[in-house]
Amino acid sequence: MRPFLKWAGGKYRIVEHIKRRLPPGRRLIEPFVGSGAVFLNTDYPEYVLSDINQDLIQVYETLKQHGDSFITYCETLFVPENNTSERYYALRAEFNETTDPWRKSALFVYLNRHGYNGLCRYNTSGQFNVPFGRYKRPYFPKEEMRYFAQKAQHAIFVCQDFRVVMRQAQSGDVIYCDPPYVPLSDTANFTDYAAGGFGPDDQRDLARLATTLGERGIPVLISNHATDFTENAYAAADVEHLEVRRFISCDGENRGTATEVLALFGGTHQ
Repeated sequence: MRPFLKWAGGKYRIVEHIKRRLPPGRRLIEPFVGSGAVFLNTDYPEYVLSDINQDLIQVYETLKQHGDSFITYCETLFVPENNTSERYYALRAEFNETTDPWRKSALFVYLNRHGYNGLCRYNTSGQFNVPFGRYKRPYFPKEEMRYFAQKAQHAIFVCQDFRVVMRQAQSGDVIYCDPPYVPLSDTANFTDYAAGGFGPDDQRDLARLATTLGERGIPVLISNHATDFTENAYAAADVEHLEVRRFISCDGENRGTATEVLALFGGTHQ
């Protein structure tokens, strides 16, 4: 099942690779849930799904609680008169101003499908600032939202730092981490989907925590770019490399491939 949100770096296209490396367990913890592709396409009895993006977690919680009524409300925003730059920027401004969780969550879904390339980006003031996408007919993901709402009944959603989430893991848990990736170059850094970014110290903390948990018998699988940095940081892991097409660029002809790593700390994959 595809996620209902477009998401830069989403894992839908390589979810089968990830599933092969994920050990069985009673609960899957995702400290960087993003679009939820791994959650949607695995079958653990329980889930703890976290992200530092409060707007994203609020959408998931609203969908979990209200299901079809929320989906029907979101669909009212997907009309031709809202698919203009004027309406987009008016609704984007409303999103940045409103404190109503229901309205803000619906606007998040609208912005995700009408904004440029499905990006989720904020400025230093925490304002959503993705420009209008100019799509002829933005797709409304009704069935994908319904599936998510149903599966979400087995999930707990939290908005916490990854360190807090991972330290709560217990025996029987499995952790999958899809952090903002280590940049392949100085110009390729993409860490501003949530205010504050995700720097080298965060990457090192993640690797250290994964190593510690793996030694305690709690498996941790991390996705990232294959770089000298991750090779050193993931020295304690069983690492698999794979070639993945890049989909950030809006120009399909210029989307190249990059080598990614799936680093498993502790445990043995299936």
